[in-house]
Amino acid sequence: MLRGDLTGDDLEKYVEERVVTTTLEKVLNQARAHSIFPATFGLACCAIEMMSTVSPRYDIARFGAEAFRASPRQADLLILSGRVSIKMAPVVRRIYDQMLEPKWAISMGACSSSGGMFQNYAVVQGADKFMPVDVHVPGCPPRPEALLYGFTKLQQKIMGNADPGWRSRYNAHGTEEWARGGPASQPSEEAIEAYAKAREVLGA
Repeated sequence: MLRGDLTGDDLEKYVEERVVTTTLEKVLNQARAHSIFPATFGLACCAIEMMSTVSPRYDIARFGAEAFRASPRQADLLILSGRVSIKMAPVVRRIYDQMLEPKWAISMGACSSSGGMFQNYAVVQGADKFMPVDVHVPGCPPRPEALLYGFTKLQQKIMGNADPGWRSRYNAHGTEEWARGGPASQPSEEAIEAYAKAREVLGA
């Protein structure tokens, strides 16, 4: 198109349809979300499922994360794929601390998220006890599709549109264990009211 081909309202409409304005922060977050380098790090049986995400069947390269890095200095995502023993916790924390900012962590499977079936003195009952975790992926073990789903949730979080948790979606704040004072305590009035509202929303 040459100068003078469009004027007035036609020119304004042409520009509005073709020009997008944004911020530098949004562009950086978009780039970060689609160029994640996970660490080559596995803890237990969930690591087998994590490894299969790079296979042609699941192909995590579609999301820009196929380059698993062997050094924490080059990685920005730590996937805790398996149970974390008490002895292993300081090692995992050191690897996380050696990663450069910005960095993220996914807790993959029931064992790393809550201890899973290993409710004993040797296993940490949830990786978020000793390091920050951005996304928890349930399952024992979770299938590669579940890890990819958790990965896309992390991408949304990095880009600034994280999905609200189920307590926010169903207005169920106050049903947490700490809000009741512990597993052996009676729920507070606020917790009972929030639980009733959540059941109403669900139609239960």
